Amino acid sequence: MSITGAIVLYAVTWFMVFFILLPLRVQSQDESGKVVPGTPRGAPAGYVIRRKAWLTTLWGTLVWAVLCGIILSGAISLRDIDVMGRMPPQPAF
Repeated sequence: MSITGAIVLYAVTWFMVFFILLPLRVQSQDESGKVVPGTPRGAPAGYVIRRKAWLTTLWGTLVWAVLCGIILSGAISLRDIDVMGRMPPQPAF
């Protein structure tokens, strides 16, 4: 895996983990009892993006390290996920 591939894998992993964590533990304005005029009742009551970004960085880095380990060890390669059989056969050495 190249450095660029590792960076792209980290970015994709980070955003996937971020979008998974984003809706967790969200309290709406209706649940908190403080509805700001002009906003829907289901709008978030608190602003916790910084905390979720830190949690995403922690979990995303762990997931990325596991994925990099799997890729670099050779346990899973492109030939393993070639379901259409379009890659040429690997030469036997």
